Amino acid sequence: MKGVRCMEQADAVVYDRLAPEALLSYARSDAERIYVGKKPGDDQAMKQDEINRVLVELGRAGKTVVRLKGGDPYIFGRGGEEALELIEAGIPFEVVPGVTSGVAAPAYAGIPVTHRNVSTSVAFITGHEDPTKGRSDVDWKGIANGADTLVLYMGVGRLREISSELIAAGRGPETPVAVVRWGTLPEQRTVTGTLRDIADRVAEAKLKPPAITVVGSVVDLRDSGLGWYEKRPLFGRRVVVTRARAQAGELSAELEGLGAEVREFPTIEVRRPEDFGPLDGAIASLDSFDWLVFTSANGVEAFVDRLRHHGSDLRAIPRGAKVAAIGPATAEALERFGLRVDVVPREFRAEALIDAVADESLAGKRVLIPRAKVAREILPEKLREAGADVVVPPAYETVPSAEGKDRLVRDLESGRIDCVTFTASSTVDNFVTAFGPDESARLLSGTRVVCIGPITADTVRGHGLRVDAEASEYTIPGLVGAVVDLFAADPAREAR
Repeated sequence: MKGVRCMEQADAVVYDRLAPEALLSYARSDAERIYVGKKPGDDQAMKQDEINRVLVELGRAGKTVVRLKGGDPYIFGRGGEEALELIEAGIPFEVVPGVTSGVAAPAYAGIPVTHRNVSTSVAFITGHEDPTKGRSDVDWKGIANGADTLVLYMGVGRLREISSELIAAGRGPETPVAVVRWGTLPEQRTVTGTLRDIADRVAEAKLKPPAITVVGSVVDLRDSGLGWYEKRPLFGRRVVVTRARAQAGELSAELEGLGAEVREFPTIEVRRPEDFGPLDGAIASLDSFDWLVFTSANGVEAFVDRLRHHGSDLRAIPRGAKVAAIGPATAEALERFGLRVDVVPREFRAEALIDAVADESLAGKRVLIPRAKVAREILPEKLREAGADVVVPPAYETVPSAEGKDRLVRDLESGRIDCVTFTASSTVDNFVTAFGPDESARLLSGTRVVCIGPITADTVRGHGLRVDAEASEYTIPGLVGAVVDLFAADPAREAR
């Protein structure tokens, strides 16, 4: 949480290659983002003295700066070197400790680095020392049997040599070993073996850095059912959520809980309507309505906010009026505010409401539908055909958003996205508006498309795009279930 608060206060964020990009979302939109990542064999990468200079220059400019690292800054992260440079320059700083990859990656691979009766000690060792030293400072003879568990950072390129060093120093050739690549991320892969054969197995698997190597009997615990992360139904999947940022949280959290990495691409932004006049007029005559119909949680929240603006609340709804909600999420939003819902159609769409109130005479009844400024007209039309006087004031409006457009294009073109979800027709329309019809078809051709229900799916098809799956229940949990079922039905489609 302290790290999040620091990100929110930063004028500039200087971040590494291994720092999760999702963390950048906590930075202010106007914060300067400076990439200083390093990659083995990349001669164009920024050198450490250049990184130090950037930090000092930003500090001297009076900016609040976050130096964002993957793992912990003081464990093989060169954070100590950077901090010493800041001290020499007279720039104050603080350190927010992180979870080092030597603990995190094994944990996500189902390997506790210590375990009672198996390992009571652990040593963290770098497999990649400063090449300018001309010598190794690693005492392999002392380390080989100096701790029950050995955790090696950045040692994949020297794995054969390191294994030989450990065996020569007295560690048993049959000692279990695991190499975890991209630990905690969807690309995570784990290769196991022994000191005798791990180098060959890693070469066969074509495993490349970044990776953590664990040496010791704790590796065998992975086969005891502790490999939880890689067993999740959406492990290794990248899923795009196109909901508005404010509403994306529930869907993103459920997908992430099942192992997916979520990319939020909010195609719409929910805003206040330009003119509250029609809604204010309806609120002023609220006691004249026989029915209040809510079609979305957004409509509920916008309506309640406007009531509060007028110093009122849901108690202003006349006692005899009935309340209908399309979908359980809308009903839950009303119930959170303490309002009992009389009708929730079995199908979560506007047409089903007509069937749900078939026993009610709507002739001469006044119906209020506070909803989005632009929405399907089928519900008001059907209610009017039944003889109702229908008032449809805009409670909010949705406007197109293309936040993160360039990054999404890169991810789709590179095949890094497994699935794109659409939760409403407006998210589809705005996606196509953002990219254009032909470009949308091209970008979505290499991924899966999952829709929350038939109306949204029809909108996708109406744009000439493919639909791979629809939720049988038109809710967020139903959409998540459709995503899970889609990949469960096609296990041959390897996670990216």
